[in-house]
Amino acid sequence: MEIVVFGAGSLGSLVGGLLAREHDVTLVAREAHARAVRESGLTLEGEAAGFPFTVSPAATTDGTGLEAELAVVTVKSFDTAAAADALATGSFDVVCSLQNGMGNEETLAARLEAPILAATATYGAILREPGVVACTGVGEVVLGARDGGPAAAADRVGEAFATAGIETTVADDMPCRLWEKLAVNAGINPVTALARTENGAVLEADATDLSRAAARETARVARACDVGLSNREALAALESVASETAANTSSMHQDVRAERRTEIDAINGYVVDRAAERGLEVPTNRALTSLVRTWERELELR
Repeated sequence: MEIVVFGAGSLGSLVGGLLAREHDVTLVAREAHARAVRESGLTLEGEAAGFPFTVSPAATTDGTGLEAELAVVTVKSFDTAAAADALATGSFDVVCSLQNGMGNEETLAARLEAPILAATATYGAILREPGVVACTGVGEVVLGARDGGPAAAADRVGEAFATAGIETTVADDMPCRLWEKLAVNAGINPVTALARTENGAVLEADATDLSRAAARETARVARACDVGLSNREALAALESVASETAANTSSMHQDVRAERRTEIDAINGYVVDRAAERGLEVPTNRALTSLVRTWERELELR
């Protein structure tokens, strides 16, 4: 399958590199990374079986005018609109959002004619240097129609991922899975970013109460949006992910450490916005959102 990975940073490069073992992959990345991949290939490091290895996908900084059977979007949520505008200049059979936060699929669908799939990933990845990405945790990719239900396009993409050795599930309940992931991210990302800790810290005092409150609030808002996510399910997912990725650095912690803009608007900020529309109070998510946004303004990142 011809595949474009738009936004090949850490996760995008990891997924793109895994796909490149079996498919014709083009990475759309920043200049230094794209240049290193063109000159020396993409090296994927890690402790799991099969790592390290090097592949040679195509790499470019220009995401316009591209054509492929599949585009996998892995940009930060605040760049989704710009990515969609660039993709709209090309041609794709299907587009799959593999991003943090909520609202990305709607942004893509508003600008693109191709079917839009939603996906989540529990792989951990860090961009060590241009051309080198470390897999810090092997997980799975779950994908499906963004509104739920069966989809032939999801089956085709799922088969392509699985053929490349990526543990893949094609699901017909993506709205619930996206909200569950949002609850996990709402509980882990801002807490670890603000406290400068690894993911496992949210299982310990004093962070656990804060993280669990954020996840519970998110589940309550999900139910108000007609998505059947219980508090118990959200908390179980939070504990599971935090345990399995205890030594990992969350994406928001990585952003804060690098003094980059975070995805707070599409995570806790999304919970706050949807709660306000429905007259719900989400004080924990509101406080976490305000703190991260304050840090961003201090560094003139927003």
